[in-house]
Formats: sequence, structure tokens, C-alpha cells
Amino acid sequence: MSLFPATTRDRLAGAFSRGPLAAVLAAVALGLAGGAIVAFGPFWLGFVALAALAGTYALLRDTRVGLAVVIAIATIVPFGTLPFRAVVTPTLLTLALVVLMGVWLLRFLVHREERLAVTPIGLALIGFLGMTLFAFLLGANLSPEPSLFHNYVKFVTAVLFFFSVVNCVRDRQTVRWVMRMFIIGAAISAIIALALYVIPDHLALQILVAFGRIGYPTEGRVLRYVEDDPNGLMRAIGLSVDPNSFGGMLALVGALAATQLVGERPVLPRRLLLVVTGAILLALFLTYSRAALGGIIVAAMYVATLRYRRLWWAILGAGALAAVLLIGVGIGEQFAERVIEGVQFRDQANQMRLAEYQNALAIIQAYPVFGIGFGAAPERDLVAGVSSIYLAIAQRTGLVGLAAFAGIMSWFFLRSWRALRVAGAHGDHELAAWLVSLQAAVAAALAVGLLDHYFFNIEFSHMSALLWGAIGLAITIESLPEEVDDKATVSGLSPR
Repeated sequence: MSLFPATTRDRLAGAFSRGPLAAVLAAVALGLAGGAIVAFGPFWLGFVALAALAGTYALLRDTRVGLAVVIAIATIVPFGTLPFRAVVTPTLLTLALVVLMGVWLLRFLVHREERLAVTPIGLALIGFLGMTLFAFLLGANLSPEPSLFHNYVKFVTAVLFFFSVVNCVRDRQTVRWVMRMFIIGAAISAIIALALYVIPDHLALQILVAFGRIGYPTEGRVLRYVEDDPNGLMRAIGLSVDPNSFGGMLALVGALAATQLVGERPVLPRRLLLVVTGAILLALFLTYSRAALGGIIVAAMYVATLRYRRLWWAILGAGALAAVLLIGVGIGEQFAERVIEGVQFRDQANQMRLAEYQNALAIIQAYPVFGIGFGAAPERDLVAGVSSIYLAIAQRTGLVGLAAFAGIMSWFFLRSWRALRVAGAHGDHELAAWLVSLQAAVAAALAVGLLDHYFFNIEFSHMSALLWGAIGLAITIESLPEEVDDKATVSGLSPR
């Protein structure tokens, strides 16, 4: 599919083929810029510039580098920014997303053999983004505040990661690479979170405050505790600022990693995958996020029901072991009490959540079609913001936007189930395991979304990037050529 005439692409290709002159001019410009940085700025900016140039060169040569950078930032340092102030200080994630998109678009323009992949779900996603833009402009009266506009642009850029994935992932080797990056990035983030959790609180605080140079908070609730009580349970946050969003990220990637662990031909050695999956799940538990825990449980039940039926025995065994540890030894007693209080809406957090639900329903009743946009509520007695992705979408973009989102997700699962049946019928066990892993990741995110809003929060754009990146990867896998491997089930759990 080409959006540009052949003559236009030929002219662009000819322009970029005049290599020597362009290379000389680029080298002179970069030399002058680097000299100015070293002469007038801090000495370390020169090294940062060199590292950025090396990374840009690597990305231009191989888009897999760009995919890895985006996923690494989204999972490890999602709120990192440039270490200096500007009129608008973009996040590292936004910069990486824009550069990656620019690279594959440029390749499409200058190479005839490149094709632009949009996909039917991609067209629906563009329509959904159009609805969010209409709601955004309508809610802001066509004059949004700079900070709100900045956050909305970050959100849109993150959602567009879907198109970067479907245009950069074209073969099985790249699929394995991207899935490894998801798992490795989340594992590194989990290890950081566990390290910060076990060291003394004051030392963990000093380490987190040191990241203030790249945009992280330096005061207020830097460390997080259950019910905001410093004498209570500390919550694992890694470098994700918020424990609930951190738990949501771990639930999405943890579901993918755990499914790969029991699947055929995993993308990482099974023993290594066992270790990193354990670290991810332990960090998820220590976030004390009930939504994240519920999401990973839903994903496990989904996988056991859909393909790996014998996994039910592991789920039941884990439940029995947890009951024995809780009742007989007392391990996890505080967390169990927190879950029970949450189900009964007796704790402060869930009482506030219940009030948010009531307020959100009032907003939806008052503005049912297109919502209130992404700013503050237009009426004094109404407050925007709710801890549910579905109520948040309905609140922000109206019931029209919620219907579009639900339609896209339903369409995704229907397509993916059909592709899974085809892969199973042809004995392509590796591709089937990939599809189930990504379905589990999306299912975990949607389950988390019942009680949290981070996958549709313009201030947490990395969550949107991870969700739509996973969906894009699953859509790409559907179109890969078949590869039959009758021995694939030898090292994995039988599909039945």
C-alpha cells in the first residue's frame, strides 16, 4: 500500500543516494553542534551527545534497535526526560517513539520494495484516535493548556507504536527479538524494584531522588506505602513512580513471560525464563496492587482454558500452597486482609474508588455521547478521573469512544483466535504459543483496567505504548508464513 506516487519516491531515493556530499555536510553540522555543547554546556553533555549519535546510527541501520529502546524505556525508566530544561521537555519515550517512526517512514519513502502496513485494526485504531482528538478539542474549547496538549501528544505518540511494530516486524527472528525485549525489560525493572525494596528506606529514597535530574520527582510521595502509612507495608515501584501502574506493566509482561514458560519453543532458555518470570511475579506481588494481582490471575486462567489445560493443576496447586502458607504459617496475612477489605470496600483506597465510580457515572449521564475530553470536568460538582479504563474512556470520549474501544478489542481477540486455530491445524506450535502469550498479555491488561485507568491515561503514555505494541505484535504474527515443527511440544507443556 503506497500513499506516495512512484515519481515522488524516486526523487527522494535519488536525493538520499547522493551520499558523499550529504555525509560531509552532516559531519560538519554534527561537529559544530558537538563543539558548542562541550564549550558552552556541562562537560558530560558531550558524552551524552556521542551516545545519542551512536544510538541514532544503530537505529538507522536496524529498526530492531529502535524497538528495543522503546520497550526498554517504557518498562524501566518510563518517566525519564532529557537532563536539561527546554520550552517543552520531551520524555525519552516520546523521543524514541518519534525517531523510530521517522526511520521506518523514511525507509518506506526511499525504498520501492518497502510496503506500508496499516492493517484493518490499524484503520479502526486511527478512527478511535480521531474520536479522542475530537473529544480533546471539544473539552478544551479548541484552546488546550500547554501541559494538557503535551500529555495528549505523548498519549497519541504512544498509541501509534502499534504502527511502528507492524511496519518493523516482518519475520520470526524479529518477533523473537521483540518478545525477548518485553521480558528482559520487565525483568530488569523488577530486579531494580526488588533491590529498592530490600535496602533501607532512606537509601532507596536517596537513589530515587537522584533520578530527579531526568525528570523524576524529588519530593512528596517518592517512596510509596499501603494507605500512605510510612509505618505500614512498603510498595514496590521500581522507577515507575506509581506502584499501581508498575503492577499493571508487570501483569502485562508477566502474563506473556509465564505463558512462554509453559509454551512450546520459548523465546528465552526455559531455566532463564523461570528465573526472570519469578522475579517479575514477586515484584508484582510486592506492589500490593490488587488490580495487577487480579490481572495476572485472569491471564493464567485464560491460558489454562484456551490452550494449556494441564495448567489448571498448577493454578490449583498454587492456590492450595498459598492457603497453607496463609493459614498455617501466616505468610501474606497482611496482603490477604488488604484484598478482603478491598472486596468489601472497607479500606480508604476502595472507598475513594467507589466515590470515583459514582462521579464517573454522573459525568457519563451528563455527557453521554462525546464525553468531557481530557481536561477538568466542566461542572464544579463533578470531578474528572476514575480508576477504571472503561469508565475513563466513557468519561473522556463518551459512550461512542467506549464502544469503539470495545469493538477493537473484541475484533482483536476474534482475529487472534482464528489465527490460533489455523496455526494449531498446521502444526505451527511456536506461532501458536506466541499468539497465546500475547493474548494473555492483553487479557491481563484489560482485567487490570477494571480497577485501574493507566492504560488510558495521558500522563502514563508508556502503558499505552506497551498495550498497543503487544496488540501490534500479535497482528503481525498472524501474517507470518507457516513453519511446521512436530517436535515443538517436547520441551513445553502439551496444548491439552
